Amino acid sequence: MSGEPDQYGVIGHPVSHSWSPFIHGLFARQTGQSMSYRLYDAPPGRFRSCALEFFAGGGLGLNVTVPHKAAAAELANELTPRAERAGAVNTLALQGDHRLLGDNTDGAGLVRDLRSNLGIELIASRLLLLGAGGAARGVLAPLLALEPAEIVIANRTAARARELAQRFASLGPVTGCGFGDIPVRPFDLVINATASSLQGGTPDVPPRILGRETVCYDMAYGRAETPFELWAREHGCMRTHQGWGMLVEQAAESFYLWRGMRPATAPVLAALRSRAAHS
Repeated sequence: MSGEPDQYGVIGHPVSHSWSPFIHGLFARQTGQSMSYRLYDAPPGRFRSCALEFFAGGGLGLNVTVPHKAAAAELANELTPRAERAGAVNTLALQGDHRLLGDNTDGAGLVRDLRSNLGIELIASRLLLLGAGGAARGVLAPLLALEPAEIVIANRTAARARELAQRFASLGPVTGCGFGDIPVRPFDLVINATASSLQGGTPDVPPRILGRETVCYDMAYGRAETPFELWAREHGCMRTHQGWGMLVEQAAESFYLWRGMRPATAPVLAALRSRAAHS
């Protein structure tokens, strides 16, 4: 045996901003795993060749981020049920028969953050999901499994929201609409799955979706409050969160798929917040 660490990494474009090497490095140290984790920047036209080259060179697993999650689903030889339902893959794992398994840990990561880290229970609650792209598609099934009273998907293009709702209708009470047609009453939980915060803006939704008890969650994250969090607070929301916890929890789910052990996420999340605040 060479004694060299097992190879893992994250592939996307761009990836220089990624916190994944920091997170998985802490997971590996905590669990005593010998593994390396590197960044692989691949433009869309190079994703397939770069990923196959990684695995041919002895790599065992890749996280997949924007804009390659749909392409990763096509590359995988087999998909987990949750990845197949999402139509997107954020984790690739080399199996013993040299076939690639594609999984999607985003929804599990979000649910674990909401329930375990933030103490938010969704049973019988009213949930508004903003956005109908890949981020929303990846979390819908796990959210519906928690038996909310309803999930309303709202999107700038109403047809996309309705189409997504129809795709998941067999799993629970879910409907779709445009931003201007959101029901006129406060929701228990509002999740921003759009890219608006990354672009310095907020979804064009009416403040009436918020009530005194509404919790707002932005999948985006940053050193300061996101634009969506600031908007929510300006309109009376008392409790806002951003996606640091989801980032760590989905990574832990990937780590479990690769290494067969689930790391403790609380100390890693605390270390990540501290590092981000001082970077």
